[in-house]
This record gives sequence, structure tokens and C-alpha cells, in this order.
Amino acid sequence: MVNIINSMRLKDKLRLGICLSTSDWSNILYNKTEMYEKFDTVIKEVDEEYRTIIINFAKYKLVMFAMAKIMEMETAEQNKVTLYLFNLIKI
Repeated sequence: MVNIINSMRLKDKLRLGICLSTSDWSNILYNKTEMYEKFDTVIKEVDEEYRTIIINFAKYKLVMFAMAKIMEMETAEQNKVTLYLFNLIKI
């Protein structure tokens, strides 16, 4: 999973972070609000589309693929991947 995340463009990493931090399907034990705010702040700086319209995340196939794979993981693994993604993003 880490290889998939590392191969993503920054915008897709941020989109994945938004999905993880807003999804009821992921079993993230960390503060989802804090994570969402971090991803939201950074994506607004780098993604014009995100600032101007509501994004249909389904059109981002790699993001949805990664999200599906993460949701298949055990809770402990989901949290490791989410924390890894969170720590990749610098603000």
C-alpha cells in the first residue's frame, strides 16, 4: 500500500486523505477532524478544482482503488497507512 501512496501525485495523496478522514467506512482511530483540516488546508493551496467545485472523487480511479484496499485492511493496518499518509503531508 505504501508503494501505491508513494507513486501518487500530491493532489491524489491529499484527495485520499480527505476520503479517509471523512469516510465512515474506514476505522481510523486518530482525530479525523485534525486530519481532515490538514488535508483540506494543503489541497486548497495546490488544487484549483478543489477550491472551486465539489469534487466527484469517483473520477479519481487511483484514489478510489487505494481507498478500497485500505478499507479491506484490519483496523491496525488502516491506522498505520493513514498515519503514514498524514505524516507525508507537510504544512
